[in-house]
Amino acid sequence: MTRIALVLGATGLVGSALTRDLLGGNWDEVRVLVRRPLALEHPKLRQIQVDWDRLEQYSEQFAGVYAVFCCLGTTIKQAGSQEQFERVDLEYPLAAAALAKEHNVKQFLAVSSMGASAKSHTFYSRIKGRTEEGLIAAGFHGLHLFRPSLLLGDRAEFRLGERAAAVLMKALDFAMIGKAAKFRAIPAATVARAMMNIALADTGGVHIYTNDVIHVIGKH
Repeated sequence: MTRIALVLGATGLVGSALTRDLLGGNWDEVRVLVRRPLALEHPKLRQIQVDWDRLEQYSEQFAGVYAVFCCLGTTIKQAGSQEQFERVDLEYPLAAAALAKEHNVKQFLAVSSMGASAKSHTFYSRIKGRTEEGLIAAGFHGLHLFRPSLLLGDRAEFRLGERAAAVLMKALDFAMIGKAAKFRAIPAATVARAMMNIALADTGGVHIYTNDVIHVIGKH
């Protein structure tokens, strides 16, 4: 069987780490849908520049794909408004899921967030929860939702709040034991490895991975 991976959000913190892992792993082809090309070349890599607002025009890119990895995500500040945030974090993933389902993609894996809930009073968590609900409703053979805590890694853009939080979380990591373990900051590379490991396991059903579990399954 030809094993093809499709990555959405390959320029982001988790997506870029995941793309590198997939290219070095047991995959025959790695497709990435990007707004701008990656500064990366590899025999297995196939880059497709897309207009995310017209994703249906790229439906054929989902054909033959074994697993879709959705790493799309932004912040309200970066997006510019709640409406644009909702477009990136809710509408784009669900549009991709519809195309993936149409082409019989077996596994769909998505980065969500700790605290995701459609009933949350927090806008960010509520949108993440609605995205999860939409993905579950799509009815994939295997759906895997990853809920990491604060992501650690070098972003292309500078986020002062996240940088400060990351420094604090690293300093307190030794104290994050017991019930506090689920709040530990997590390297984006660990989340990426966890996603790839789960995809290769070929597990059916709906699965939600909490931050402490991601720490474990994302180890080398």
